[in-house]
Amino acid sequence: MSKIGDRIAHLRKVKGISQTDLATSIKASREAIGKYERNEAMPSVETAKKIADVFEVTLDYLVDDSAVASFDKQTVKRLKDIEHLTEDDKKTLFSMMDAFLRDAKTRKAYAA
Repeated sequence: MSKIGDRIAHLRKVKGISQTDLATSIKASREAIGKYERNEAMPSVETAKKIADVFEVTLDYLVDDSAVASFDKQTVKRLKDIEHLTEDDKKTLFSMMDAFLRDAKTRKAYAA
């Protein structure tokens, strides 16, 4: 998926949202959504932002074909919150995350 229309169509289907529902949510026409999804038209930055908000993804993910889908708005918010922690708190948090990830990888390896 390298075009914004492909991303919009994919996200809409994953979230189970119709073109009409998406159009209503962003105050656009269903025809406009169809054109975006067929890559016949590009949404304005403001419209793309509204679409990203509906799907709870970053604008980056919507427009950048190399962006990682798992970095949804909630993940980005958490990462920003981490930036405001003290260095000691960051060290503690990263130690806990590293231990959790290590254990999860071990469980996955033994489950296979």
